[in-house]
Amino acid sequence: MIDHTRMPTQATLPTVIAADLDDIVERSAAELRRLEGKTVLVAGGAGFLPSYLVDTLAHANERLLETPCRVISTDNMLTGLSSRLAHLADRDDVVLLQHDITEPLALDERVDYIVHAASVASPTWYRQYPLETIDVNVGGTRNLLDLARADEVDGFVYLSSSEIYGDPPADRVPTTEDFWGHVSSTGPRACYDESKRLAETLCMTYHRLFGTPVKLVRPFNVYGPRLRLDDRRVIPDFISDALAGRPITIYSDGRATRSFCYIADFIAGLVKLLVADAGGEAFNLGNDTEVSIREAAETVDRVSGRGAGVNFQTSGDPDYLTDNPNRRSPDLTKTRATIDWSPVVGLAEGLERTYRHYLETEGS
Repeated sequence: MIDHTRMPTQATLPTVIAADLDDIVERSAAELRRLEGKTVLVAGGAGFLPSYLVDTLAHANERLLETPCRVISTDNMLTGLSSRLAHLADRDDVVLLQHDITEPLALDERVDYIVHAASVASPTWYRQYPLETIDVNVGGTRNLLDLARADEVDGFVYLSSSEIYGDPPADRVPTTEDFWGHVSSTGPRACYDESKRLAETLCMTYHRLFGTPVKLVRPFNVYGPRLRLDDRRVIPDFISDALAGRPITIYSDGRATRSFCYIADFIAGLVKLLVADAGGEAFNLGNDTEVSIREAAETVDRVSGRGAGVNFQTSGDPDYLTDNPNRRSPDLTKTRATIDWSPVVGLAEGLERTYRHYLETEGS
């Protein structure tokens, strides 16, 4: 029996994250109730996206579920941060394991749902750790699929990436899930892009051979609290500049576009897809409002109130823009037809929340 008295309240969390968790649990309450009494394994749980999922499940136990779910988080801490989940360490309903899923995971209990979110996701990090990136996306996926098969899980979600689409032609933006991709197999990003694609192949092979109820979720440029400020993707870079009072620096001409999704929107959709009856399917998950990198930078400058402006420089990294897609925007038609969900947090609101979080946790 789980002791609810050992479940800390939101007061232990930063203000913005606590509000986000309230929002996510309210928006996905019906789906979370389907996890009552279940065991959910979250691989890569100390990462940016999965740590929010772990916290969402813990928050649902605290505020919503009569019979709590059990949450098992694994991470090898290569790029994950133990501080993201430290506040959950003493809870009876959450198990935090330091484990590398490229090695088989032996558990003494059955798992009902698996979310495979273990990966090296930032270009800076996966170019530093290319073999580890391939290993976790290929070998790690195979190990978790074997576990899913052995336990006959109710659901398995693989967090893939919008990068599997590469740089799509203009007539395939917004991009639907049936686009096969325009991806380099030899460039500096290939260790990530191609291993994500092979992981999807593994998932679909297990679905066809063994009926494993896999779902492929392709995130599109998710941002928000808990992103590492040394991540070197554009939003953390822009936030770092704003916190320091510097002009927001863009290492390109700023004309490339992305569709930035605030993390609370993403996690609400992820919870709904986790329990959806849609095995063997791929889903885009993100925000379908496309903006330029320059517009994103100007928005960070505006919401921060710094007024330092935006400047343009050339990166000292010769591969900084190699194989960088010109446009990125999801077609969400299939996702909206499958779950009752749409992104609701606009870019300005999401960036203001993100900036406010770092002011609270990092200081001005």
